[in-house]
Amino acid sequence: MSTPGRGIPSGGAGTGTGIRLHAPAPGWSLDADVVVVGSGVAGLTAALRCAAGGRRTVVVTKARLDDGSTRWAQGGIAAALGEGDTPEQHLDDTLVAGAGLCDEEAVRLLVTEGPDAVRRLMATGAVFDTSTETGEIELTREGGHHRRRIAHAGGDATGAEISRALVEAVQAAGIETVENALVLDLLQDAQGRTAGVTLHVMGEGQHDGVGAVHAPAVILATGGMGQVFSATTNPSVSTGDGVALALRAGAEVSDLEFVQFHPTVLFLGPDAEGQQPLVSEAVRGEGAYLVDADGVRFMQGQHELAELAPRDIVAKGIMRRMQEQGAQHMYLDARHFGAQMWEQRFPTILAACRSHGIDPVTEPIPVAPAAHYASGGVRTDLHGRTTVPGLYACGEVACTGVHGANRLASNSLLEGLVFAERIAEDIVAERAAGSGPGIPVPATGPLQPGSARYEVQRIMTEGAGVLRSADSLGAAADALEALYATALNDLEAHGKTAEPGVDTWEATNLLCVARVLVAAAQRRVETRGCHWREDHPERDDAHWRRHLVVRLSATEKRALVVVPTDSADFPSVHPLSTPSLEQ
Repeated sequence: MSTPGRGIPSGGAGTGTGIRLHAPAPGWSLDADVVVVGSGVAGLTAALRCAAGGRRTVVVTKARLDDGSTRWAQGGIAAALGEGDTPEQHLDDTLVAGAGLCDEEAVRLLVTEGPDAVRRLMATGAVFDTSTETGEIELTREGGHHRRRIAHAGGDATGAEISRALVEAVQAAGIETVENALVLDLLQDAQGRTAGVTLHVMGEGQHDGVGAVHAPAVILATGGMGQVFSATTNPSVSTGDGVALALRAGAEVSDLEFVQFHPTVLFLGPDAEGQQPLVSEAVRGEGAYLVDADGVRFMQGQHELAELAPRDIVAKGIMRRMQEQGAQHMYLDARHFGAQMWEQRFPTILAACRSHGIDPVTEPIPVAPAAHYASGGVRTDLHGRTTVPGLYACGEVACTGVHGANRLASNSLLEGLVFAERIAEDIVAERAAGSGPGIPVPATGPLQPGSARYEVQRIMTEGAGVLRSADSLGAAADALEALYATALNDLEAHGKTAEPGVDTWEATNLLCVARVLVAAAQRRVETRGCHWREDHPERDDAHWRRHLVVRLSATEKRALVVVPTDSADFPSVHPLSTPSLEQ
């Protein structure tokens, strides 16, 4: 099926599935050259570069401009900026973390273009912490890195600083923005090319209710899907909207089974739900220890880097110790930092812990893994192009091949920067082919009731969390299918579906991405990176050093087409090609 290089042809991609969310007809519209969906580091960087290239750009974001996942990033941004460090060393660490599934060409591009991209971010206004002695950027170290190469700001408030700088730059550039807007579906012309998006604006203002932005280029920068699990570090808006939209439009996704669970999330109790406080990997980078209730450092001997091993290894180490001891959490001990270091280096984390009655200066921090980052997403090439012409993706919603089976710490902000710039270059250099008007597509898929959100989260946490098996995944798949089948039957037999609204659209998107994730996790019969199968605990390069490509069937409403590639080469993107993946 595949050919040497970046791999396999797409299967009828770009033609759409005919599946759309139930929603009122657009009551207002805007025209643009480019619409950017999302306002994190990827989205705002792409918007700034497109606007600077003379393209009429509109930014659509689900909350406020500064409310995305970028703002919550604590650790920093990785790049070979320090003395003695090189892109080649950064590449090596990234490939090791990716457990055999990184696309080396994409990683090489990331690490070589990364340092200058960070410098351009600084020129945009982002201020990183510098040494009081040398004035140089102060670099720290995180899991999987053999060198100090993490630039940070405000100690542990890097994302907030990057978000501040980019938001101010977008506002200064006069780029039109639509806030509090949930994007619903892609508009496509008769040839399947991108023609814009439909969206719903929550609240009153110049734009309200369902509308449309007409544009021949759409950049998805919608972030992650952490809310598919009960406990996550992601904000409440991270409901997989971009991946679900892309799938309905006929795009392909890859590597969705590789969900990174951050090892050290503040444990707030067994019933804690929603966004949980993150305890940055940088705390371990500065010398904090993982210990059990008896004070034993259990990561020693499990990996050469101990607490600074790649995140999948640390998360597994914590889970194993919890299982052995029947414990609900482990501890992160950084009492030896002292009050001054905590207050200066990690003020955000210190405040979060103290707000929950824990003082890291005097006591160990209870921690447990929680859903953190989607290593997979909408398949793209090295210019961010997806299998639907005119549709681009960057940041966490995308699968560029950089992360493989497990993202290296602090590579995500860098990936957002680098690939956003490459997308803008592609759009500016080669003006998108004129698309015809978007063809209205009647909604054919059922909406889930808003309550399904919590049912999906329960199913996924129980069956597809850190620990997975054929039994747990099978139970999850059956339960998710039952949710979908019940709603589909109500629609087809009785003409009934849930009332269109933000809660039902989000629940429907969450169910969509959950079904894809579980289908891929069932298919991958091995343990690799952050995909941990208890019933198949070993990595199997002979059979599974390859990617899984998933799309929605255009002919069968409830079918997911899951196809493995023939090699580890990251699949190429060929919009509008015709060979079928369904065979």
